[in-house]
Amino acid sequence: MTTASAPGMDNFYVACDLGVDRGRVTLGTLHKGQLSLCEIRRFRNEPFREKNSLQWNIPQLYQETIEGLRDVGAQEEPVDSISCNAWASDYLLFEADGTLITPTYHHSDFRSQAGMDQVFAKISRETIYDETGVQSAPSNTLFQLGAEKSKRLNRNHRLLPVADGFNFLLGGVPGIEMSSASTTQLFNPVTRNWSDRLLGALELPSEMFPRVVPAGFKLGRLLPEICKATGLDDPLIVTSCSHELAAALVALPIAPGEHTAYLQTGPWATMGTELRGPIINDLSRDWNYSHEVGYDGAVHFSKTMAGLWILDECRRHWKQHDREIDADLLMHLATAAEPFESLVNFTDPRFQTAGDLPLKIQAFCKETGQPVPRKPGPVARCVLESLALLYRRTLWEIEYVTGRQFSRLFLMGNSGNSLLNHFTANALQIPVTIVPADITAIGNVVVQALAMGHIKSLAEAREIVRNSFKMETIVPHAAAWEAAYNRLEGLTPA
Repeated sequence: MTTASAPGMDNFYVACDLGVDRGRVTLGTLHKGQLSLCEIRRFRNEPFREKNSLQWNIPQLYQETIEGLRDVGAQEEPVDSISCNAWASDYLLFEADGTLITPTYHHSDFRSQAGMDQVFAKISRETIYDETGVQSAPSNTLFQLGAEKSKRLNRNHRLLPVADGFNFLLGGVPGIEMSSASTTQLFNPVTRNWSDRLLGALELPSEMFPRVVPAGFKLGRLLPEICKATGLDDPLIVTSCSHELAAALVALPIAPGEHTAYLQTGPWATMGTELRGPIINDLSRDWNYSHEVGYDGAVHFSKTMAGLWILDECRRHWKQHDREIDADLLMHLATAAEPFESLVNFTDPRFQTAGDLPLKIQAFCKETGQPVPRKPGPVARCVLESLALLYRRTLWEIEYVTGRQFSRLFLMGNSGNSLLNHFTANALQIPVTIVPADITAIGNVVVQALAMGHIKSLAEAREIVRNSFKMETIVPHAAAWEAAYNRLEGLTPA
């Protein structure tokens, strides 16, 4: 068996990074002020359909995680601690004796919309926002619970978001880390506790919800039977930031006093900034901003909006009409297309649902008196330029609400779309720094190192990240983008 490291030696941490489509077990090493990561095991995470419902295969995901820990044990390094992070909204239910209650529903299951309707019949959207500061979406934990059967919501049962549920499975001690608690839409970011008003209105037993703990909390030790199965010697189970976005944000190399924003790209995009307290008012509600509590009490003020799913839907439409185009070719065609020929406002309601996206884009352009893009290249260019300008509008909103002016944006997530990355820098008119692809695992490890006392402060942690990983910064060339932004702001469909 491996043994815990002594002071002055290298320190080792395991990040179990569970995503909606894959999981990873990563070994992090802190050596003389330098941090490095080694991916030990990667595995798929796929929902399945059972009796017309969409569910997660939690036993399989758990077994893959254990196999990853066994692979870590085979490295024979003295692991100090382990922590899990995961996606938001979904949750695990446990019996009083710790037995997992099945099924574990997927946030896209059809029941979520019905749950939203049932919740709004009991309490208003405005009251929910005033209590939680979170955007309302059918996938949120709050609305999933609105669709639950009463027998599953027993005061003797225990509810844990996915990452916290896996920490419980590994260590046997329940606790909900604050970042994942704040994404449930049942948590008050001002009082830093569960909203009694919402729990009461929805008749949810408070006993179901374990204590809320801060990031960096030591829950206990890895269960003896898991130590034996994996070859690990009694490492601590630590709460990193359990929600994957909050974990990533810990690792952003923000300099002390620097005002920065972040953009997480992917099918959907989330833009925000780090504050010391929530801003819950009519404007933040009307503009649909959310609050998530992060490391050391930081509040992440953010908005989720359209992302690259628009382009994915265009490709799907073309494939259905016998025009399959791979991503690289589409970017080549977009690069060659005429700049700013057509622009689209993706906040228009027609773009909130999937299906026939090229036709919807063409209709918007026709209604606003613009050239109508017909070929894939011009359509893709229109999408990418319009997304970048949407991000510009959102950055302006955040600056307006917070009273800040940002000097840099950190780009996370699916940042491999070079054309969109450059468009974003040009549209925002500030430098854009592209962070490492494994920034979530980096943040997970950083919180563990802080909890163990191996890193003394968040400022030191961010300096270590800055010095340990290469990052590209894109300098904007913004000349033509100001006119394009003003033009898009004035477009109104006829």
